[in-house]
Amino acid sequence: MTKLALGAHPFLLGFDELERLVERTAKSDSGGYPPYNIEQIGEGAYRITLAVAGFAEDDLAITVEDRQLVVRGRTAETDEARIFLHRGIAARQFQRTFVLADGVEVKGALMENGLLHIDLTKALPESVVRTIRISNKGAEE
Repeated sequence: MTKLALGAHPFLLGFDELERLVERTAKSDSGGYPPYNIEQIGEGAYRITLAVAGFAEDDLAITVEDRQLVVRGRTAETDEARIFLHRGIAARQFQRTFVLADGVEVKGALMENGLLHIDLTKALPESVVRTIRISNKGAEE
C-alpha cells in the first residue's frame, strides 16, 4: 500500500502547498521560551499572549513575513558591573513564529503587566454558489 502525501490526495485539489506549510510550522518551533497562550476571543477573532516579563516595548519587534507572524525579543546588554548571587530570570533573546492562514490579519498588539497580547482577525469567507455551464464540443466546431 502506498502512502499518499497530505497535499497529493486526489480530493484535495490545489492544496499542494499544505504539506510544505505543515513542515515549515514544525521547523519554526522554538522550544518553550517564552511561554504563550492562544485563545479564541470571538467569532473569527483570536489572541496570542506571550509572557515577556523583563522586556520593554522597545526590546520587542512584531512583523508579518510571508504569512508568518514573527515576534522577536532582545534585551539591552546588562551592566557587567552587576554581581548576581543567583540569576534565575531569563533575559535571553528569542524569536517565536506563528504561521497564519489566508485571510488572518494582525489587528494590533498591547503590552500589559509583562504580557504581550497580539490580536488577530480572520475574515469569514462568503458562501458562494455558482452554476457552471456545460458546453457541447460538437456544437463549437
